[in-house]
Amino acid sequence: MLSTSDRIVVCGGGGFIGGHLVGDLLAKGHKHVRCVDVKPTTEWYQVHPQAENIVADLNLRDKASEAVKGMDVVYNLACNMGGMGFIELNKGLCMISVLINTHLLLGAREHGVKRFFYASSACVYNGEKQKEKKLETFLKEEDAYPAMPEDGYGWEKLFSERMCRHFREDFKVSTRVARFHNVYGPFGTWKGGREKAPAAICRKVIEAKTSGKHDIEIWGDGQQTRSFMYITDCLKGIYLITGSETWHEPINLGSAEGVTINQLVDIVEDIAGLKLNRKYNLAAPKGVNGRNSDNTLIKKVFEWEPDTRLRDGMEKTYRWIYDQMTSK
Repeated sequence: MLSTSDRIVVCGGGGFIGGHLVGDLLAKGHKHVRCVDVKPTTEWYQVHPQAENIVADLNLRDKASEAVKGMDVVYNLACNMGGMGFIELNKGLCMISVLINTHLLLGAREHGVKRFFYASSACVYNGEKQKEKKLETFLKEEDAYPAMPEDGYGWEKLFSERMCRHFREDFKVSTRVARFHNVYGPFGTWKGGREKAPAAICRKVIEAKTSGKHDIEIWGDGQQTRSFMYITDCLKGIYLITGSETWHEPINLGSAEGVTINQLVDIVEDIAGLKLNRKYNLAAPKGVNGRNSDNTLIKKVFEWEPDTRLRDGMEKTYRWIYDQMTSK
């Protein structure tokens, strides 16, 4: 495992997962944590004064090199991304993120970084394997090939995975790759177009509850299946994968507790204590029909898998979003 004396940089540290990761590293006693994000600090999801906080565009090679210089461990969470409403309409912008990983890997090679973690995505998986709306659509790591990932965002992630592999093989950069499956929790995006389904549904239910208009719009027919991983499970998985001395191939990091979008709405309605009239927008972006995380490999390698119940994580997320929406 990593040492508290290691110098660590979290790229994309002003984002949802990055903000949690920086805070957790500091809480665990890490003294040298650098946090880098392109957004001004006023737009960061969390700001931790104990960290070295830097605003920089990691698409630029010199800024990426500066970010990793002197660091032992690099966590690359930086990219342009969001929910389906964002990635389906911003494919070019998502693809540009390949510059971030390219330049960070070059910097890691130049400066002798000891460990490089790359946050990939379940969007790398072959779309042909995700056409059925079944809770049993469990995706194994080998299902990424033959390649047919989500257009734009998925292609960028799959290409960057390959770069990590070849930098490890050719240049001895010690890379680790995790394929995230829908991470959610407090201190995340819940409005503005980049939010994912858990936060979007929480916001819509809260809007209905506070306005008295008991209607909700659901994208698609609500039968699409997904799994959602709570942020604390994500952090534990990141640490296990980054710290492994033996495992370096891409590996799923997600919950295997699958639900339909309708069932996710059921959960949030139950938390809020009301029932809503559902209106289905069949023209809205909805992504693949079925996707769930096959955790066979992570259980074999690490004897662990994400285990926070969706109902428990959603209640914490709902309460946080409710406070954001009603505190003004």
